[in-house]
Amino acid sequence: MGDYKLAEAEERFAEIIWAREPVTSPELVKICEKEMKWKKSTTYTMLKKLCEKGIFRNENALVTARMSREEFYGNQSRKYVEDVFSGSLPRFLTAFCRGRKLSAKEAEEMQRFIDEYREDK
Repeated sequence: MGDYKLAEAEERFAEIIWAREPVTSPELVKICEKEMKWKKSTTYTMLKKLCEKGIFRNENALVTARMSREEFYGNQSRKYVEDVFSGSLPRFLTAFCRGRKLSAKEAEEMQRFIDEYREDK
């Protein structure tokens, strides 16, 4: 997935699909007409764009996800950490937590996460 950022309208459209998939493209047109006030051509243009990004597929008028919401946002987060923090998770967490304290529960959850994903385990 090269482009990990979605414009606001793209993100709203993706959320509509994830919430309803599999969904037929004619049904998607009706939903977008009602919820987003889009014309048929706008829905199909946006669908084509997100299919080209590899997020969804439209085969035989059936729209399905090529990646789940969680996969997409996980990829988006990893790309952000790579771009902004040179891929350093500790640098990202330091910036994220700066100016606030972790609760005991948060610290415990993070420790469990570290233990689970540790390379030398």
